[in-house]
Amino acid sequence: MSLWDRLTGEFIDVIDWTTDDGDTMVWRFERYGNEIKHGAKLTVREGQAAVFVNEGQIADVFPPGLYMLETNNLPILSTLQHWDHGFQSPFKAEIYFVSMKRFVDLKWGTKNPVMLRDPEFGPTRLRAFGTYTMRVGDPSVFLREIVGTDGEFTTDEIQGQLRNIIVSRFSNVIASSQIPVLDLAANYDDLGAFATAKVAEEMQEYGLELSKLLVENVSLPPEVEKAMDRRTQMGVIGDLHKYTQFQTAEAMRAAASNEGGGGAAAAGIGAGMGMAMGNAMGGAMSAPAAAPPPLPSRGAWHVEMNGTASGPHDDATLAALARDGKLAHGTLVWTAGMDGWQKASDVAALSGIFASQPPPLPRSGD
Repeated sequence: MSLWDRLTGEFIDVIDWTTDDGDTMVWRFERYGNEIKHGAKLTVREGQAAVFVNEGQIADVFPPGLYMLETNNLPILSTLQHWDHGFQSPFKAEIYFVSMKRFVDLKWGTKNPVMLRDPEFGPTRLRAFGTYTMRVGDPSVFLREIVGTDGEFTTDEIQGQLRNIIVSRFSNVIASSQIPVLDLAANYDDLGAFATAKVAEEMQEYGLELSKLLVENVSLPPEVEKAMDRRTQMGVIGDLHKYTQFQTAEAMRAAASNEGGGGAAAAGIGAGMGMAMGNAMGGAMSAPAAAPPPLPSRGAWHVEMNGTASGPHDDATLAALARDGKLAHGTLVWTAGMDGWQKASDVAALSGIFASQPPPLPRSGD
């Protein structure tokens, strides 16, 4: 500190704050040795408040106006220091200017998704973000609880804490609201107003006032949003068969208009491609036709031929054997369910085979 600064420190002070970068909430008036001259003029402008601190203890808070700093208008300070009215020494004190304006467009958002149970989607994760507006409500509380001895306090130094408070309270609000996810956009104002009331109570403990909290967006996870987009596309398309026909026609038109493809040849190729595409998509979209059940079994017969068992034969084969004379009335046959070998003429299931066959010729002499 130069000699000139020390000498000027003994003159009458003019104390004010005119420089404001827009983010500064508290600014301390710097004076050599914290010596503020008795009778100094303090100018507090609209949107400001001045906090007079003596030896670390808040002595007074000045609203907007022009003040002469003397012991007779600082009763609290006079009590602390036991000064008489004739004492002319400088005040060993500090003055903090507090911005009382509203700080707008402050951002908040969820770092991690909020888990809730949605009536339509089931367990769902949501993210939310928005803005809020706040101001200093009680300068002395704000200085005592948050600022401390910081000579220049900005919004960046407290936004993290305020964001945590907002996200925590908003998570409780949205989880307990039981509003379906698809209806949240229609209730942003109500959610913001309800969250404002919850957060404002806690911010008062810091000497701050929450003017407004806005919910700008509540979003689903990307994979859920993609599924919803596909669902919306299906609703827009409507009739898939007509859409397939339209796509086929578009493919044919695009192929036919391809100048580098050889004119008529390209048109033919485009038509073929379009028809193939239409057939392929039509086949993919159409449900497969139900296959008929297998025909019932017509029998599995074993036939005695030349002393050995032949078969199994179905009914058509037995009829052919009968026409060829290889299966006669007296030929032994067997199939599952029979107790043993029987003559073909004794089996009722084979009676139709011999209906068109003549009976055996009688033996000579009969």
